[in-house]
Amino acid sequence: MPDHTPAISDYAIIGNGQSAALISRTGSIDWCCWPRFDSPAVFCKMLDPKLGGSVEIRPRGLKKTERHYLDRTNVLVTRFETETGQLELTDLMPSPEDEGQQRIFPHQILRRLRCLGGKVELEIFVRPTFDYARRSPKFEFVNGHAIAYGEAEAIGIVSPVPLEATEDRLTGHLELAPGEEEWLIITHGPQERAKQLLKDNAETAAEELNRTTRYWREWADQCSYSGIYEEQVLRSALALKLLVFQPTGGLIAAPTTSIPDEIGGVRNWDYRYTWLRDSGLVLDALQLLGYHDESMAFIRWLERFAFRDGENLRVVYSINGSPAPDESNLDHLAGFWDTQPVRIGNGAVTQLQIDVNGHVLDAIDLCFMRMPRELDPNLWEQLSRLASQTASTWMEKDHGPWEMRKPPAHYLYSKLYCWIGLRSAVELVNQFNLPGPVDEWKRQAKAIQKAILDRGYNSRLKAFTQTLDGDELDASALTLSLAEFLPATDERMESTIDAIDEHLGENGLIYRYSMDDNIPGRDATFTLCSFWMVMNEALLGRTNQAHDRFSHICSFANDVGLLSEQIDVAAGALRGNFPQGFSHLGLIRAALRIDEAQREEKRK
Repeated sequence: MPDHTPAISDYAIIGNGQSAALISRTGSIDWCCWPRFDSPAVFCKMLDPKLGGSVEIRPRGLKKTERHYLDRTNVLVTRFETETGQLELTDLMPSPEDEGQQRIFPHQILRRLRCLGGKVELEIFVRPTFDYARRSPKFEFVNGHAIAYGEAEAIGIVSPVPLEATEDRLTGHLELAPGEEEWLIITHGPQERAKQLLKDNAETAAEELNRTTRYWREWADQCSYSGIYEEQVLRSALALKLLVFQPTGGLIAAPTTSIPDEIGGVRNWDYRYTWLRDSGLVLDALQLLGYHDESMAFIRWLERFAFRDGENLRVVYSINGSPAPDESNLDHLAGFWDTQPVRIGNGAVTQLQIDVNGHVLDAIDLCFMRMPRELDPNLWEQLSRLASQTASTWMEKDHGPWEMRKPPAHYLYSKLYCWIGLRSAVELVNQFNLPGPVDEWKRQAKAIQKAILDRGYNSRLKAFTQTLDGDELDASALTLSLAEFLPATDERMESTIDAIDEHLGENGLIYRYSMDDNIPGRDATFTLCSFWMVMNEALLGRTNQAHDRFSHICSFANDVGLLSEQIDVAAGALRGNFPQGFSHLGLIRAALRIDEAQREEKRK
């Protein structure tokens, strides 16, 4: 890796339900897209340390740093020890407004600088690089503060000291004595209202810190989990909450793009969009912890966007409900650790993935089962259409859950979620006495079940395989037991679990698959799949093994408890986009499964 580039684990996240920023261990804001998660990046040093911009706090004589989140919040605190004193940096994006309140410019990062002891000298460095570093800023100074202009957007910088412009950046020098504190405020908005970006001051910033801290703690207090993994589970829930786009209820898979699955490879993807599969699984994990508002918001998102005009569901959407953009490359950026390409958009937008309907039906069924209420007839009309569509199309080939960039095939996971979707539709009919062709749904569900049992199991491998009539292992077969298609103790299922652990496992972690996927290079181990193995071990009564594997996986989380999509076994390092919703929902469900297994053992 280049010496000047932090590792993935060096980053922490702050956010406010509209956008997010990634901050390095040294206090540098190296990634931020404004005004939305999927907007062009304003700061993108993470993807190019030379061209990409950042907002940096550089203490002189730095000796060491440490950081943490304020208890039960997404407010980040970084402490610097220098040769002359101690500095505390507190970073936050103001939390979503209370209902009924509006703010002209909600897109802010607030940075509090406080001297804890001694004397601290530091440099402030602000370099906006609008539109993924394709637009150079122009600066204007107003009452000692600065405005950076892009083509149609602007950033206001409220600084405790005058800033000087040098080419494409702003710099300033600050000294703090014991007990002194100052605020650096970065605000984003449209260019024509740039002067209003400078309206904030230290007094309102302190109020925002108190209000935002209170907001996160009130949300955290709703968590119903109190087991042995409470700290990891709550941090995962807080991370998942940061992936929910508050204005619409859409969920992104991760707040980053092109953080590589393999250093020096080409497996770099843009995850700043709403996958219906991911969203359904994330909402299931949050509901298990007692969070239901997010599910209701997502159902409203579905009704407003995905179910309009009777069109078929897409695999992936933009967070505002429009189709996700086609995939393209930003060739001018060097990439994370010099790994190109840097991609925006996602090629999955054109794929067929027949499990999508099943994930949506399952998520809504679970939501109404856990929080009983009336089901709107218009919503049921759309759900009934999805179920009938599933019943008539489950025999088709598709690209599978891993979005293979190769010819379609009969992926077992896709068939499983067609079965789950039809099961969920029947359960909704029974629960609410709804109309629908239930007999046909049941008939097709039985046909799917028979196809999986007859054609999904390879007696030579003693395992369910990636595809029907296939001979390749795939960790997605671990979901057969998690979905209660078969008990984990079924002889075929238990041998599948063991085969996957033996052939796709390495150092307690699990790869998705081992076959050629038509993309150069190879994935690292997939964090969600590793947690699936934990859950299956718990279901088999191998509770100690499950606990040990769970702890092992969590040991790869960074110092503030965040996980990426994948883990490189050889390097012992995080890989892929970060933080990843899939990984944190897997952690939550695995923790709950182990707790449940331990309670069952005590009852025996």
